[in-house]
Amino acid sequence: MTDSHTCLQQVLQALDLDLRAHEGTDLTIRAPRDGVVLASLASHTPEQAQAVVECAHRAYLDWRSVPAPVRGELVRRLGGLLRRHKAALGELVSLEAGKIASEGQGEVQEMIDICDFAVGLSRQLHGLTIASERPGHRMMETWHPMGVVGIISAFNFPVAVWSWNAALALVCGNAIVWKPSEKTPLAAIACQHLLQRAIAEFEQERPGTVPEGLSQLLIGGRDVGAVLAASTRVAVLSATGSVRMGRQVAVKVAERLGRAILELGGNNAMIVTPTADLELAARAITFAAVGTAGQRCTTLRRLIVHASVADALLARLERIYRSIAVGDPLQAGTLVGPLIDRAAFDAMQRALEQARAEGGQVLGGERVREDLGAHAWYVRPALVHMPRQSAVMERETFAPILYVVRYGGGTDEAIALQNAVPQGLSSAIFTASLGDAERFMSAAGSDCGIANVNIGTSGAEIGGAFGGEKETGGGRESGSDAWKGYMRRATNTINYSGALPLAQGVRFDV
Repeated sequence: MTDSHTCLQQVLQALDLDLRAHEGTDLTIRAPRDGVVLASLASHTPEQAQAVVECAHRAYLDWRSVPAPVRGELVRRLGGLLRRHKAALGELVSLEAGKIASEGQGEVQEMIDICDFAVGLSRQLHGLTIASERPGHRMMETWHPMGVVGIISAFNFPVAVWSWNAALALVCGNAIVWKPSEKTPLAAIACQHLLQRAIAEFEQERPGTVPEGLSQLLIGGRDVGAVLAASTRVAVLSATGSVRMGRQVAVKVAERLGRAILELGGNNAMIVTPTADLELAARAITFAAVGTAGQRCTTLRRLIVHASVADALLARLERIYRSIAVGDPLQAGTLVGPLIDRAAFDAMQRALEQARAEGGQVLGGERVREDLGAHAWYVRPALVHMPRQSAVMERETFAPILYVVRYGGGTDEAIALQNAVPQGLSSAIFTASLGDAERFMSAAGSDCGIANVNIGTSGAEIGGAFGGEKETGGGRESGSDAWKGYMRRATNTINYSGALPLAQGVRFDV
């Protein structure tokens, strides 16, 4: 196969992107598919990061006054550039994050869809007229830009998370500062490059509209992200990643009474009831559990299956797991690519060792395809039969591990097992029973932000909610109200009478 560095050069050429301005010795980026070094980059210092935030704040002061539909035009142009460069950017995602080709392309398509979504919202940034008990008055809510929006993204969705936040933040009148994962900075550099091209095109028609510093990129590790969390200039901080990271971010933002939008770990579950379509369930389970090598926030980690159908379903899954194609993510027919790095592999092995110690029987989980590179970490997806839901199942591991437990009672028993973990992102049930489906989606059902019926643990579709409370952090944007997370609400009262009546019957005669 063609080595990843050569592939990268072809991608950079297609994007008309020169990395020389970012070269340095602070970060070494390896391709998960073969372990080849893609680039060595310089990091920003905390002092540089603070200067970037100040620059973004100045940009916001001008951008907030640009009419929202005009701001939407910039995002529309970004979507157009993403369409034209979908193939190259998708390949870059595959090279840097290890996603199979269709998933890399799919993530860019999500970016495009988000831009379309945000452009539509740019004409909906309005409030309501509020009824008042006082005559000769009108009360209304209005919405205004917040300021600088900081974005911290994770390696498993290296570009889509940014697009969600950036597109909405920009149409809402905010400036943006992005700190991508130190494992996937090249895709971020490419996105920033495309946005700058969109700005240049926009400026040709509307000179002077886009202020300098409207969108900026910070390369670096935890110390750079800490600047965004602590800075009072960052009005909204959107962070995607581990629960550990989310806790640190949430505390820092809360200390200054800022606004945090968090979408953290998953550890998601699916219930298979006696009435389930097992063929449909098997397909959904496989994609949800092993797609992106089990490294999505919505990855299926726990399978709760009724004892009456468990043998039939698990026999089917075992056949699939033994035959599933693991290998080069850029090769046609591959369904499972590599883990992001050695640390991910080691974490997976520790989890499997603990599962065995807790009575689990493990199928798969071993390293494969060492021929593709000493620094490439491919694994056979692991199917783990557990005697009960134990401690290892209550902890998220970003790897293709599917724990299976059986239940013998009613659906309420299965729901209780599903809910008995600290994470609350996504969930699913497979059933032909309307009662089971409705119970699962009710207040007494799944406690996750996403509760699906007869489909896997997805949830990031455009216009839908990422959802999630508990340790997941409070969720991300939701539907037509997505823009409200990036704006502040004000209430205005206008008196057009010649009197000054007071509310609640108060008398105050002077």
